[in-house]
Amino acid sequence: MRLSAGPYTDGIQLQQTQSDLNKAIPVILVSGAIGFIYTQYVFLHGFRILQVDVPASQRDAALVQRGIVELSWFHVLTGLVIYCFLRCMFTFPGTIPDSKGWELSSDGRDSVSSKEKKMTGERRHCKWCLKYKPDRTHHCRMCQICVLRMDHHCPWVQNCIGWRNHKYFFLLIVYSAADLVYIVITMFDSVWWSTRIDVSSSTMFFLTFAECFACFLAVITWLFLGFHSWLTLKAMTTLEFCEKSMKQADYDASAYSKGAYSNICSVLGPNPLLWLLPLRLPQGDGMTFT
Repeated sequence: MRLSAGPYTDGIQLQQTQSDLNKAIPVILVSGAIGFIYTQYVFLHGFRILQVDVPASQRDAALVQRGIVELSWFHVLTGLVIYCFLRCMFTFPGTIPDSKGWELSSDGRDSVSSKEKKMTGERRHCKWCLKYKPDRTHHCRMCQICVLRMDHHCPWVQNCIGWRNHKYFFLLIVYSAADLVYIVITMFDSVWWSTRIDVSSSTMFFLTFAECFACFLAVITWLFLGFHSWLTLKAMTTLEFCEKSMKQADYDASAYSKGAYSNICSVLGPNPLLWLLPLRLPQGDGMTFT
């Protein structure tokens, strides 16, 4: 006999839908912020410099050339921001493989060495995934998987930042910081112009608000970049930093540090020429850090 869906089942489905919507809110906010700043910069600042409302014969050639250069660099930086934002969202961070040695069984209990152990001396394991944990691996209850070299779960991209997408996350911060500073510096001229020329109050408001908003985000992003740069140099993840904070341990001590250069390579890849480009990921398997 088949039971029809009752109020209890409907309630669970409603809660799940509401939970999915709540998870999407941070992503929507980030997308909205990018879209807002983009439209204000292009349509209020860029079009003003390009003088699109002035006949071609009466345009200031030097100002038009400046507008082309500024808009070109703006689109390059913004394109990199959007690309890394999407890669952070849709790149799987990596999880424990199904191969022998990681399953909870006596046969694979000692087949893989690890530095991190429980207080009893036993290997760490995940009670949800039913697998032994490699070093620096943590279970994310939001993603419901164990994430290799987990940095943190980022609600702004609705994904875990781990072994396979950590470089994209770091570059997202770098590109965002550079793009915001570029916007603040170049758009200030239009903000100043709006206070000296008889323009509509709405134009002045949106230019000023966009400038202040970009400046506010720039300060936060640069502070965030400084923190994650320091973590990279110290070979620490955000979770490891929090663990040291709770244990009041020495922040300068990391069992995985191999020197500043190697620590950077472990996040941005082995080729210094490609460190600031989203092209080559770091070497390794995300499970061994010897």
